[in-house]
Amino acid sequence: MARKPYRAVAQIDPQALAAFQAGIRRRYSDAQILEALRASAERLGRSPTMKEFAGDPAAGMHPQTVIEHFGTWNAAKRAAGLLPRRFATREELVEQLARLGRELGRTPTAHDIRERRGTMPSTSLYWHTFGSLATALREAGFDVAVGEERLERALAQGCELARRIGRLPKFGDWQAARRADPGLLTEWQVYRMFEARRGAWATFQFLLRERLLEEGSSVEADGSVS
Repeated sequence: MARKPYRAVAQIDPQALAAFQAGIRRRYSDAQILEALRASAERLGRSPTMKEFAGDPAAGMHPQTVIEHFGTWNAAKRAAGLLPRRFATREELVEQLARLGRELGRTPTAHDIRERRGTMPSTSLYWHTFGSLATALREAGFDVAVGEERLERALAQGCELARRIGRLPKFGDWQAARRADPGLLTEWQVYRMFEARRGAWATFQFLLRERLLEEGSSVEADGSVS
């Protein structure tokens, strides 16, 4: 008489099965898992999701292995110094800035944050959460001048506009964009940051070019952006 397969499964000793699974499974230390997470983040250029980690051939382990050690995926990423990409709280974002400031011994800049892709939240996340990076820095206990905040906002908005129109924005480009989006600084607010200099708008365009190059965009001599 053929055996009914469900009876064999039902008769498995749960403790014996658990011991077998623990023995046959490759064992990783917590330190090895955390290092695998950090290495994956470095390869990806950002904090990995479970799907991205599973699809990373160099990771060498399944996300479930990570979860079995640390309880949840986000708990493991926090232990590895990687901020969860979707579930960062306001308090976590502030603490990340404070930690970076302690590491640097000064007030962090947007450039400092961009240099730490994968281990720091993006500057855009700070903008969306706090309204500006300067506001986030102040909540983290740093003294940030109002002028610095406005310049950082102008540069962030200018880079976004440059990518959208494919060139460094001229004064008229900014006027048109401001009519379509009242959330932009006015063209005169931007201009007056540099009006003490000859070629005020060109000075702003120069700073935009430097920021775009830092962020990996290509800026040609004629100001075209790709």
